[in-house]
Amino acid sequence: MCKSNRSKQNKKMNKNKKDVKIETEKGSLMDEWPEPIVRVQSLAESNLSSLPDRYIKPASQRPTMTEDAPTATNIPIIDLEGLFSGEEGSSDDVIMAKISEACREWGFFQVVNHGVRPELMDAARENWREFFHLPVNAKETYSNSPRTYEGYGSRLGVEKGAILDWSDYYYLHHLPPRLKDFNKWPSFPPTIKEVIDEYGKEVVQLCERIMRVLSSNLGLREDKFQEAFGGKNIGACLRVNYYPKCPRPELALGLSSHSDPGGMTILLPDDQVIGLQVRKDDTWITVKPHPHAFIVNIGDQIQILSNSTYKSVEHRVIVNSEKERVSLAFFYNPKSDIPIQPLQELVSTHNPPLYPPMTFDQYRLFIRTQGPRGKSHVESHVSPR
Repeated sequence: MCKSNRSKQNKKMNKNKKDVKIETEKGSLMDEWPEPIVRVQSLAESNLSSLPDRYIKPASQRPTMTEDAPTATNIPIIDLEGLFSGEEGSSDDVIMAKISEACREWGFFQVVNHGVRPELMDAARENWREFFHLPVNAKETYSNSPRTYEGYGSRLGVEKGAILDWSDYYYLHHLPPRLKDFNKWPSFPPTIKEVIDEYGKEVVQLCERIMRVLSSNLGLREDKFQEAFGGKNIGACLRVNYYPKCPRPELALGLSSHSDPGGMTILLPDDQVIGLQVRKDDTWITVKPHPHAFIVNIGDQIQILSNSTYKSVEHRVIVNSEKERVSLAFFYNPKSDIPIQPLQELVSTHNPPLYPPMTFDQYRLFIRTQGPRGKSHVESHVSPR
C-alpha cells in the first residue's frame, strides 16, 4: 500500500475509533429506553382494528401483496449427510461446492442432516412458544435495557420516535461462559433452561463445522476462520423472535431490512408459518422452510474476513393477520475485542483489503443504537481507495 493511501486509511480508522468511543460513552448511559416500552403482544391481544402509527412503515419499505405469497424461487437447500463423517469422498466435494456457491451468490442456504436432533429443535421452539404465551406481566421481570439487550425486549435501536417493528423478543448469551447467566434465563416452562442449554451446545458444534467448510472453500487451512474469530473464545447468543398476529400486515414488518452484524446466524424458523424474506437481485424472496432444516445466514464479519468473497445479505420478516410466528436466531460471533479485517491470505496488490480493522464490540454498536438499516453499516465500513 502506498504511503498516501495508508495515511488516508489511518485517518479513517482514527475517525472510526473516535466515533465508536463517543457512541460507547453515550451507550454507557443507556440504562433505559428513550420511551416507555409497549409490548407488541399486548397490542395484538387488544383486538385492534387498525395499526398504531408507530408501526406503519414508509411506503417504500412495506411488503406488497405479491411479496406476501410464497414465490417459486427458494434459497438453496443443502444436504450435509456424510460431510462430517470423517470419510473423504467425491460427495464431500459436491456438498462443499454447493455451500461455496450459496455463500457467494445468496448469503443464505438451508441445511438438512446437520447433526442437531429434530426432537431437540422442536422442543426448543415449543418451549419458547409457551414462554411467549405467558401473560405480558409475567414476562416483565425479564425486561431488558439497551445496555446489553439481554432479556425480554420489544425494540432495536434507541432513536426516539423511530418507526418500530411488530415483534417482541428474548435475547440471551450462550458463550463466552462468563456471560452465560442462567439467572437471566426464563424459569417457565420448567424445561426451558435445560432444553436451550443443550440446543445451544449442539448448534455451536454445527457452526464450528460450517466454519471449517468456509475456510477450506477459500483454499485456507480449515481452522483459519475459527482462529480469526478467537479459536474457542468466541461469542454466541440467542435471539428468540415472537411475531404476534398483525391487523394490517401489509403496512408493517416483523423485523426491518438488515444484514446480521455478526459472523454466522443459524435460524430455526417456524415451519408452519412463512415470514423470512431474503433480498436477491433487488427482489424479495419469501423463504419456504424445509422440515427440520436450519437456515444458515452469512453475517457481516464473515463478509469482512473473506474480503467480500462471501456475502452477507439483506433480509426482513413479514407478519401475518391470521397466525403468530416463533423463530430462534442463534448468532455465532467473533470474540468481541479481536479486530476483524480481511485475512492476509485473501488480499494482494490486485485485490486490496476492502475493510479496515474493527472489533465486533465496536461494529455492533451501530445496530444497537441505530436499529436495523439494510446494509448501510457494512457498506459504510469499506476503506477508501
